[in-house]
Amino acid sequence: MNHKHIIIIGAGPAGLMAADVLSAAGMSVDVYESKPSVGRKFLMAGKGGLNITHNEPICDFIRRYDQPEWLKPMIDTFDATMIRAWMESLGVDSFVGTSGRVFPLEMKAAPLLRRWLSSLKKRGVRVHCRHYWQGFNDDGSLYFKSVDGEITATADATILALGGGSWASLGSDGAWVDILAAKGVKINPLSPSNCGFKATWSEFIQPHLGKPLKNISGWVGTPEEGISSSEAVLTTYGIEGGLVYALSRPLREEVIANGTATLYLDLLPHITEAQLVSRLTSSGKQSTDNTWRKAGLEGVKGAIIRELLPKNKWSDSSSVAACVKQCPIVLTGMQPIDEAISTAGGVMRESMSKDLMLHALPNVYCAGEMLDWDAPTGGYLLTASFASGVFAANGVLKTLTS
Repeated sequence: MNHKHIIIIGAGPAGLMAADVLSAAGMSVDVYESKPSVGRKFLMAGKGGLNITHNEPICDFIRRYDQPEWLKPMIDTFDATMIRAWMESLGVDSFVGTSGRVFPLEMKAAPLLRRWLSSLKKRGVRVHCRHYWQGFNDDGSLYFKSVDGEITATADATILALGGGSWASLGSDGAWVDILAAKGVKINPLSPSNCGFKATWSEFIQPHLGKPLKNISGWVGTPEEGISSSEAVLTTYGIEGGLVYALSRPLREEVIANGTATLYLDLLPHITEAQLVSRLTSSGKQSTDNTWRKAGLEGVKGAIIRELLPKNKWSDSSSVAACVKQCPIVLTGMQPIDEAISTAGGVMRESMSKDLMLHALPNVYCAGEMLDWDAPTGGYLLTASFASGVFAANGVLKTLTS
């Protein structure tokens, strides 16, 4: 096999996975990264425990994405089982949590990243940090700004794995959008995903800001589209957390279309409305606080009911129960893109071949979050990033070795 030279721009999960595949196939690989070290967003994502993928049937897994038919061939190439096997090959055991989420046994991202980089180094992969990609020269070569000045590089193929537009301080600043658009690549504008949403809270909520809303469900539209047994947190600007991130796509679409969106919460999803009415009316002569507390409406949950329901309805069991089971939270906007966990939008499917090569730029491929797909947290973001890196690398191999 000819030892072709491949340049990968971006040393996050997609870029490093592409380097993994290509170096294993005997390619000469150089990875360029704008930051002083690699995998910064990967490490940040793993600070509270690295949720690397999710253990659920592929038919359910793939529905978490907004473009499942496009992502499925990529996920099939490197699915959750393969990710766990790859981790094991690096000496990192994993386990499946009660929610189906998969974590490394040590929970953190750093040990996995260290072993991964050591493996890549042994295969001859060269990583160049502090090299910020500026675009293409007239002859098609790549040029970078580095601590040593402007650097020009050429390769037999290039994989762009530059991330989306969130967490710019960690490297994903979206600057590539203008570079590729100028070359005729179609880009779906980047927008926040897995982000918090804005809401205005009254005096009832103020003492409870920062406290979690646990064991709730929520939906946008109809309850049948809801997410159960999740959490959210009320903040000074509005609301965030796992439930909100899981519903960020329909919430974002509603905000963009109407200027506001309504998030419906069921504060006690494990009991029926009729059971709740019974709880609220069987406490005898007690204060409202005690009655609500015994019914499960203490703390932040009780504050939300006071926020939404007129005071003259607080002693009306039916009104309280109805509000608990369908709390309408009006959201007035999204948090800025740089404060989002991820971004939706990116390089559109029609701009690429089925192997992820750009039609406008032969032998230039794209992978990771810069592609036009969206997914919730829970291992889905990382899985698609890994898988698209593998898929793009396989596309390079197919072209260069055929």
